[in-house]
Amino acid sequence: MQKDKEKTQLEISVIGRLISLEAFAFVMALVSLVYGAWEDSYWNIALGMVILVGTSLFVLKCRNCRGRDRDRDRAK
Repeated sequence: MQKDKEKTQLEISVIGRLISLEAFAFVMALVSLVYGAWEDSYWNIALGMVILVGTSLFVLKCRNCRGRDRDRDRAK
């Protein structure tokens, strides 16, 4: 019972870190887009768009994986 509690706490901690990293990447992408638009820098605009798309795909893939893991755990 204690191991399950520790494992759950560790998973929550890891998920919290991932969410904060995803949020940080999203904010930095927006900053890059705004800065690129302000300074007419196509490189910054392109970089911001690539980061936004990559972060969005990563978030969607992780949500799908978490859903499958939950379904698999329920089946046990």
